[in-house]
Amino acid sequence: MHVRTLTGHLAVAALLSLPLLSGEAVAAVPSADAAGVPAAARVLTYDASGSAEFRAAVDRGAAIWNESVEGAELRPATAGQRANIRVLADDGWPRALTTSLGNGTVWIGRQAVDQGYDTVRISSHELGHILGLPDRKPGPCSSLMSGSTAGTACTNPYPNAAEKAEVEDNFGEAAGSPSAVAERVPVLVED
Repeated sequence: MHVRTLTGHLAVAALLSLPLLSGEAVAAVPSADAAGVPAAARVLTYDASGSAEFRAAVDRGAAIWNESVEGAELRPATAGQRANIRVLADDGWPRALTTSLGNGTVWIGRQAVDQGYDTVRISSHELGHILGLPDRKPGPCSSLMSGSTAGTACTNPYPNAAEKAEVEDNFGEAAGSPSAVAERVPVLVED
C-alpha cells in the first residue's frame, strides 16, 4: 500500500517537474486555503517587447482582462524574467499559439490592422485565447471572441459576461488541478 502511494506521489512530482525541465515558463497556480476561500488571482506575465507599434494596445488589452476577471492577472514581465506570454508584431493575420492554459505566443498581425480592425480589440481577443477562450464565429460585436466576424466597425475590446465566466471557470479549475498546468498541448488559433 505504501509503495503504491509513494509511486503515485513520485509520478505527480515528475509530471509537475516536466515544465521546469523543458525551459518554458509556467504560471503559479493558486489554491484555496483550509477554509475554502479562493487564493489570489493566478499571475501571468507577458513580454510585449516584440510588439513594436502595438505595445500600448497590448498593455490596454491586458488591463481590460484585469478589470474583467479575478481569476487571472496579466502583468508585464520584468527585465530578465521569463514570461508566460510572448507578444509579437508581424505582417500576417493576428493569431495565438497556446501551449497550455495561461502560456503561449500572440502575434498582432498588421494585415488586420491595415484592413481597419481595432488594435486594442485584437490584443484583447488574442489574449483571450491564452486565457482559454476559443473563437466564436460568426458572432456579434458584443462577443470579444467573435473576432473579425464582427467587422471593422466593431471596436469593443471587452469580454461579455459568458466570456468572463468561462475564464473564471478555466482558472478556478486550474487552481484545483495540477494536471491543468502540466498538460502541454499546443493549439494555434488563426483568426
